[in-house]
Amino acid sequence: MIIKCKMCGGDIDFIPGATYGTCEYCGSTSTIPQAEDENKLNRYNRANHFRRQCEFDKAVAAYEKILEQDDTDAEAHWGAVISRFGIEYVEDPATHQRIPTCHRVQVASILTDEDYLAAVENAPDEESRRIYQEEAARIAEIQKGILAISANEKPYDVFICYEETDENGQRTRDSQWAQDVYYGLTEQGLKVFFSRITLEDKLGQQYEPYIFAALNSAKVMVVIGSRPEYFNAVWVKNEWSRYLSLMKHDHKRLLIPCYRDMDPYDLPEELSMLQSQDMSKIGFMQDLLRGVQKVMQQPTSAPQGVRVETATLETNAPGVTSLLKRAALFLEDGDTASAREYYDRVLDIEPECAEAYMGKVCAETGCRKESDLGALNYCVDMRGDWQKAVRFASAAQKQKYEGYMASVRARVEEHCHELAIDCACAVAVGRGNRAKMDDALKSYRANCA
Repeated sequence: MIIKCKMCGGDIDFIPGATYGTCEYCGSTSTIPQAEDENKLNRYNRANHFRRQCEFDKAVAAYEKILEQDDTDAEAHWGAVISRFGIEYVEDPATHQRIPTCHRVQVASILTDEDYLAAVENAPDEESRRIYQEEAARIAEIQKGILAISANEKPYDVFICYEETDENGQRTRDSQWAQDVYYGLTEQGLKVFFSRITLEDKLGQQYEPYIFAALNSAKVMVVIGSRPEYFNAVWVKNEWSRYLSLMKHDHKRLLIPCYRDMDPYDLPEELSMLQSQDMSKIGFMQDLLRGVQKVMQQPTSAPQGVRVETATLETNAPGVTSLLKRAALFLEDGDTASAREYYDRVLDIEPECAEAYMGKVCAETGCRKESDLGALNYCVDMRGDWQKAVRFASAAQKQKYEGYMASVRARVEEHCHELAIDCACAVAVGRGNRAKMDDALKSYRANCA
């Protein structure tokens, strides 16, 4: 029979009937299950595999299945407690020893955990009991350190949960959408945990203290995903499943699944009963903010002195400012497709945003910035997006837009004048067909109008 190491997953070298053994690969000594048959041993290895893959909920469930048949099984109790605390063993680069890392710290000490106490009580011998106690003491010290750091963190209002990278290590679109939500919420004065930004100055440090503090203080969690596998990604699921556990004891908390480009019926079963949001729908950000504000018990009306009747940058619509900035950067880079997409997302939030309509005109004409519109060789003021931009513009914006077209019209008239002279000269020397030249001139004027 083969027993897998709890630390690294390698094979453990042990004497039949022994209660502990040493791993052939990492050299760690650990307790081993007292399995009478191959089937029971496979269940231990399966549960241990889930924990080493950081699928802690599955690991706990697997160990609890073993305990249903024998609640005096010390090794199953120990497996359950280290899974509940999210223990992963990583190699210390200096000593090459396996040290525990806690991904799911609890407020209550591991030394008071019922499964830990049951493991110690039912340990098959003194050596196994000593191993359990020493390992628990190491984890307890790590736990204290995490709690000490997290205690100094200011409370968060919202926790954004999402998948940062895809299977190729590239940033996901989920991450981009999550960042838009982050900016939209922070613009409303909310303190938001968004790992890409919140943890960017924590490189080289353990993230768990900060994640723990944010999970426990946030009144709202927003889970963002565009694929079922992203919702079920190990670390994404670890975060939202931990938050669901907190919700069982605090019914004022709210978890909002937000999906896009996927069927809501493909949401994880645990999230399928919650009220979800389709990120592609018009008004998504407004609906999301309304739900968050309801939990935070903040007023949803605009602050005094903020104009909301126009759709310029004076608007209080969430996310508009950050989305406009992103779209402008896409324009600057010549990525007109992404620019159009982001301007459309602005219009989903604020349908009367003049700057977004004018941005779409820039994308359609290849202008890398708005002021380039004044350098065009043809008029665009009959286009629908231009007319909407002028319609919803403030007085200052309208004057600026009219200035662009005044420059274009002057240039067009000059070109028409030059073309007319060229046509007249060609006819005068007998080299031109007057009818065709007249048609060409009319066509040019029409295209410029």
